[in-house]
Amino acid sequence: MTEAVAIRHVAFEDLGSFEQVLQERGIDVTYVDAGQGRLLEQVERRSPRLLTILGGPVRACETAEYPFLKEELALIDMRLSRAEPLLGICLGAQLIAAALGARVYPAESKEIGWGTVELSGTGAASPLAELTTPVLHWHGDTFDLPTGASRLASTPVCGNQAFAVGRSALGLQFHAEVLGAAVESWLIGHAFEIAQSPGVSVEEIRADTRQHASSLESQGRRFFNRWLDDVLS
Repeated sequence: MTEAVAIRHVAFEDLGSFEQVLQERGIDVTYVDAGQGRLLEQVERRSPRLLTILGGPVRACETAEYPFLKEELALIDMRLSRAEPLLGICLGAQLIAAALGARVYPAESKEIGWGTVELSGTGAASPLAELTTPVLHWHGDTFDLPTGASRLASTPVCGNQAFAVGRSALGLQFHAEVLGAAVESWLIGHAFEIAQSPGVSVEEIRADTRQHASSLESQGRRFFNRWLDDVLS
């Protein structure tokens, strides 16, 4: 069976609707938890068809504090050099950018909550065209567009919300994978950050989740299916 490996940093930030798509395609999904053993060995031993690096509360620059990030950067380098399918979400996208030599740094303000992204011309011609509904944002850092990458989406706060590297690698700063039923776990896990973020409230995120999550789940599945068609063919 074809395998997909996802590197997970916190339990509630998982593959969400993307995992459902993979399972429907007969692709076995394995999570490897950061900080639990040697990431390089665990992932390379499996030789997955797809590697996804998920989001998390650490920063891409904190390699001294969190040495497992160095292993993730090494894995990214290897996947890129071999043009093997690679998806980075939030922290994962920042790590792909960093591996390609781009600067990762604090944005002017945090983006936390539901909001739309604006697609570039290239993005509108890509599988991201399936995402017309607001998506979930949860990040404080942004990054420069890596050399050789194509910008696919942006917001006023973060000019680089999505980018592609060749045909096989994709970075998404936002969360298109999240399931509405899982958002309550985000609200619990990020309670301190919400409390410290002016203009962000649990009530508003809950209300927006009720309004947008169902549409995102169906659109996210269509997006991911199209992207997999492109990179796994």
